[in-house]
Amino acid sequence: MAATSDPDARGINDGIGRLMAAERLRFARDNPKSAALAEETAKHWLHGVPLHWMSDWGTPFPHFIEAARGARMTDVDGHALIDFCLGDTGAMFGHAPEPVIRTLAAQATRGFTTMLPTADAARVGELLSERFGLPFWQVTSTASDANRAVLRWARGITGRAKVLVFNGCYHGAVEDSYVALEHGQPRNRPGLVGEVRDVTATSSVIEFNDVAALERALAAGDVACVLAEPVMTNCSMVLPEPGYHAALRALTRATGTLLVIDETHTISSGPAGYTGTHTLEPDFFVLGKPIAGGVPAAVYGWSAAVDQRLRAFLTDREPGYSGIGTTLSGSALQLALIRTVFEAVMTEAAYAKAMPQAERLEQKLAAAIVGAGLPWHMVRVGLRAEIVPSATRPRNGSEAGMIDHDGGLAALQVFALNRGVVITPFHGMLLVSPETSAADIDHAVSVLSDGMLAVKAALGA
Repeated sequence: MAATSDPDARGINDGIGRLMAAERLRFARDNPKSAALAEETAKHWLHGVPLHWMSDWGTPFPHFIEAARGARMTDVDGHALIDFCLGDTGAMFGHAPEPVIRTLAAQATRGFTTMLPTADAARVGELLSERFGLPFWQVTSTASDANRAVLRWARGITGRAKVLVFNGCYHGAVEDSYVALEHGQPRNRPGLVGEVRDVTATSSVIEFNDVAALERALAAGDVACVLAEPVMTNCSMVLPEPGYHAALRALTRATGTLLVIDETHTISSGPAGYTGTHTLEPDFFVLGKPIAGGVPAAVYGWSAAVDQRLRAFLTDREPGYSGIGTTLSGSALQLALIRTVFEAVMTEAAYAKAMPQAERLEQKLAAAIVGAGLPWHMVRVGLRAEIVPSATRPRNGSEAGMIDHDGGLAALQVFALNRGVVITPFHGMLLVSPETSAADIDHAVSVLSDGMLAVKAALGA
């Protein structure tokens, strides 16, 4: 969803176009220092930002941040912002938690990376095993890296080439997941940059919640693994229907297919993620984003049964570089921070504090949607709530893909930002942290309620 200088270029309702244009003008007026910085950064960075996603907020130029702490940010123009994006989950427990600050300071005198383990490795392995129920683990720098590694291991130990994913899925920058269904036919996802392969040669794609399609896809016994979010989270939010995960687990086991659960977003569900909350039994488990307090780190784990196969495979394989791993993975800094986060930040108490606020936010925004008379709805997975601009809940990626996020919702996002409330771009996700206060919730609801009324008026214009 790249920013555009002309709201009408989106092909949206004229009234929404005028609302968006007015909010963009207000942003430009209120953020002169960001505007000046944008002119400087445009000389050396794509779209003026170090990661091109940072320009995808619907604003006329990038929004520059001075500092972030707890559930709040301050931009370079001095505006205080209540943050419900939280780095799109990277800062899910608040920006710069005190235990993380102390660990960073202590580790600074001991070095950050040596390509050798530290004593923290033993404790981190124990914490991960206790929390998620899988005995064996590895560290990577991102969840994308973790997913890539898991796909390699799964293909290696099964001797199968294919991977099965769900239409509309999100697994970071994993090339094997960049397949989509178009009129029921698989194809490379539209818009891929520099992808020279036909990804559908080794990746199959089906709709989420379709047990019959799952059964057909696995019947030939040639799929190494199913790579799945337990809840689809990046194409809107698509909840699993009752019994779907049980069917997914039963069919993968029956066909000798490994099951990979990617919890990078659904760790919002509780201390052990959606997997622990709903007693899933994956063969591999992937988690990234918030586990090191905002510093790049991710982990992947596997079962004892997989471990036996993996070690046998390593014993018999041709000698040489595995192709799995990167130099900065498993660093002293990562291990120290993961230990701190699991022991002192990402705790049951933290979830218990934040969960009632997330429930309250969902309820109040659902009431605001009704009050505005918009054909929208709310959905929530633990601490992760989402405004969905659709009257009905999507049950798969195709239905989610038909939802218009670039109209009223995009205008609402800029409206909220101009009034000190940050919600996630691309879709209407709001993440609640233990640092989010009741007053923060009330202010956000007030701003978003006003914004929804403005959207409703614009749609009727």
